Amino acid sequence: MKAVRIHEHGSVDNLRYEDAPEPRSLGPRDAVVKLKAASLNHIDIWNRRGLTGVKLTFPHILGGDGAGIVAEVGDEIENIKPGDAVCLYPPSGCGHCEFCVTDREYMCVHLRVLGEREDGTYAEYVRAPARNCFPIPPGLSFEEAAAFPLVYLTVWRMLLTNAGLKPGEHILILGVGGGVASAAVQFAAYIGTHIIVTSSSDEKLAKAKSMGAEHGINYKCADFAKEVRRLTGKRGVDVVVDCVGGESHVKSLASLAKGGRFVTCGATDGATPATDLRRIFWNNLKIYGSTLGDRAEFRELLNFMEASRTKPVIDQVFPLRDAAAAQKRMEEGKQFGKIVLSIDS
Repeated sequence: MKAVRIHEHGSVDNLRYEDAPEPRSLGPRDAVVKLKAASLNHIDIWNRRGLTGVKLTFPHILGGDGAGIVAEVGDEIENIKPGDAVCLYPPSGCGHCEFCVTDREYMCVHLRVLGEREDGTYAEYVRAPARNCFPIPPGLSFEEAAAFPLVYLTVWRMLLTNAGLKPGEHILILGVGGGVASAAVQFAAYIGTHIIVTSSSDEKLAKAKSMGAEHGINYKCADFAKEVRRLTGKRGVDVVVDCVGGESHVKSLASLAKGGRFVTCGATDGATPATDLRRIFWNNLKIYGSTLGDRAEFRELLNFMEASRTKPVIDQVFPLRDAAAAQKRMEEGKQFGKIVLSIDS
């Protein structure tokens, strides 16, 4: 099969479009999926550069999100069959720890995620546990079905499970344009909240407003914390989505109303920001970290996608052989929404 692999950590030049062995050693509870599309996530770049701390076995196939047609299933599988169109729930656990036995595999200390400790979806075929294969919501293309699982599940957990976002509340979403931020805008708009977004691009701010954001702040031109206070009559927002980190962290906390909720799943601008703990306890703030979510939440997300007819925002589709160009676009921060790889075989 054709795949995009890395043979060592490094730049986008290390991504090689080449022949690779098809997945073998199919277990009784596994499935092989013939992929039609895969999508990019920032974790792909960090794994390529060797920044996650996960020891990869080279050559390695990146990619945690994918959708396609079931090609083969193990002897004990009943939930899917060859020919089914599926999208993939990315994580798998050890099956034995306190988190796995309570169906919280995403917190397993031996977590295995496609594209990290397992070969991923930048390929024509991928092997995955059959219980991680879910029917594609009606109305979604393969490209759209590959674009939402990892990011949209994480945002679902951040906004719905953890933050408990409610209609009429105010939410600040930092760095609009990436997959997480665009998904957060979609969910917040559907719920019926007052949305403020930040970006260094006026074009991205305009796109966010077309999706339901009420206000856009160019953080290169204004102090977004002061602007949020002004826009909310000095009250602040109920929820902040900050996956940027770095210097923005202090301003994010300053943007929250008393009793506000801060949610994060990343730190693209720095993971060790300065902070003022007094602001957290004086204002009774709640801070939630999120990565992925459980299968029950994934089923809720799939039901939501079907009932609401929500489709992920896709920035651009590249052929698999151009994965390096796709990752370069993400590294340069040019995208608005998800970048997808189309896999024709």
